[in-house]
Amino acid sequence: MSWLPIALVAVPLLGALAAFVRAVRDSAVAWGIAVSAAVLVLAAALAAVFDYARPAEMQLQTDQPWIPGLGLRFHLGVDGVSLPLVVLTALLTFLCFVHLAGHPPEGGRTGGLVVTLLVLEVGMLGTFLALDLLLFFVFFEVVLVPMYFVIALWGGAGRRVAAVKFILYTLLGSAVLLIGLLVVWTQAGTLDMVALADRHGSGIARSAQILAFLAIGLGLAVKTPMWPLHTWLPDAHTEAPTVGSVLLAGVLLKMGSYGFARIAIPVLPEGAAALAPWLGAFAVAGIAYGSLACLAQRDLKRMIAYSSVGHMGFVLLGFASLTPVGMNGALFANVAHGLITGLLFFLAGAVKERYGTADMVRLGGGMLRRLPYVGSLLTFACVASLGLPGLAGFWGEMLALLGAFRPAAGLSRPLFLVFMAVGGLGTVLTAAYFLVMLSRVTHGRAVETVSPAAPLQPAPLESAAPLEPAGPLESARPGATGAAGAAVGVDTRDGAEPGQGRRRFRDATTHELAVWLPLVALIMLFGLWPKALLAVTTPAVQSLLGSGAAP
Repeated sequence: MSWLPIALVAVPLLGALAAFVRAVRDSAVAWGIAVSAAVLVLAAALAAVFDYARPAEMQLQTDQPWIPGLGLRFHLGVDGVSLPLVVLTALLTFLCFVHLAGHPPEGGRTGGLVVTLLVLEVGMLGTFLALDLLLFFVFFEVVLVPMYFVIALWGGAGRRVAAVKFILYTLLGSAVLLIGLLVVWTQAGTLDMVALADRHGSGIARSAQILAFLAIGLGLAVKTPMWPLHTWLPDAHTEAPTVGSVLLAGVLLKMGSYGFARIAIPVLPEGAAALAPWLGAFAVAGIAYGSLACLAQRDLKRMIAYSSVGHMGFVLLGFASLTPVGMNGALFANVAHGLITGLLFFLAGAVKERYGTADMVRLGGGMLRRLPYVGSLLTFACVASLGLPGLAGFWGEMLALLGAFRPAAGLSRPLFLVFMAVGGLGTVLTAAYFLVMLSRVTHGRAVETVSPAAPLQPAPLESAAPLEPAGPLESARPGATGAAGAAVGVDTRDGAEPGQGRRRFRDATTHELAVWLPLVALIMLFGLWPKALLAVTTPAVQSLLGSGAAP
């Protein structure tokens, strides 16, 4: 029995219980950083002892009786499919706690947020480690309640509606998912995910496979999210606090797509083959819809949320191809999207904090001149997200399209060529909406915008001295005070009209760069050296598909 998977789940759970019992307040964030750092060290240790010569085999397993009367077991383990997601989860959770150290939640109750995030980490890690279908379902459900409270208690003005929408959609999806898992149990007589994957559907009738794949696929599609079951996502992302948006996009969406790779496709291959064309059709519809919706958005966070619908469409298209190439692309895109979109939401939170709004029209442009570090990193993240070669976002989308170019035997190649063409059009639209956003926000003339919650009263030109812009990593010096206590002044540079008030801005702090730069480094690493990830996932994908073909 390996203790590492147990420790990965137990440490954040015990940390949450300790924080709850002690009711830590002043030291809550420090406690969260310490616990999440310990989890990250355990995840790094898991990656270090993992045998990369056998990534297709389930390693470091823990298999103990859970409910003997029902044949349920506490079965944990890791292979080449789940290992990257475990490390990604631990990394993003740790970075979220570090972010909280410099950006306490606006609603207060910091201790409550720390407890909630640690419980959320338990569910996320457990989902990727579970090897029993019912245990997978339990961990899959654990994340719903803490994420609901993250949105409902620490979110924006429309947080209650967004939280209720999130919980209703995901609970309905979970109910359908449970039905599909029970169908597999009744047909196969076991809940062991390793044994079920090794059978490749043997012992389950084709009609039962189709029914189970439909139910499981719908349940997972809500969490992924797949068009048209995505409508909870933009509201949840827009209203969630920064750490909630990062974990929602970076990890929770991956739980749904991971279920396709771990359960739906290897356990129900005939059901997957029968419904793959439908999965591909909904995937490319999501790609096109998400891209077009992004072009119509004004809110920066909402635009990034809709971009996730399009990017996860590429993940589903890769799965729909049922090929090693397509599935490798889907798994690569999973990790790349978690890194890139996590960075985008960190930056969107920083922009909203400085400007008082995420409305791209009100931001006024000129960010590269006003906030050169933040503007440059935002440009980098957008370019990575649109799939520039040499960055992580390129490989997942390219491999997913290549999988659609040559789908598995038995699938209609002309149909999948249409899917590939629509997906290719989606990449063009992705570049379009990101470049339009950058032209509005980072380029052009800087025009002062004011937080709607704290109106800035213009001062007479002759009564105020011009303010020098704060340099990078330097906080603005106190100046005149507006209605909400913000340092303000008058500046006629960059074409500002005389008499127009100007808000003082500070560029990225050392604390923020400590959170953002690890994501930048990993995006560049996987973009320049994709084999670092593909060498781990490829043998595992071939094993799950029952194929020895090289990608």
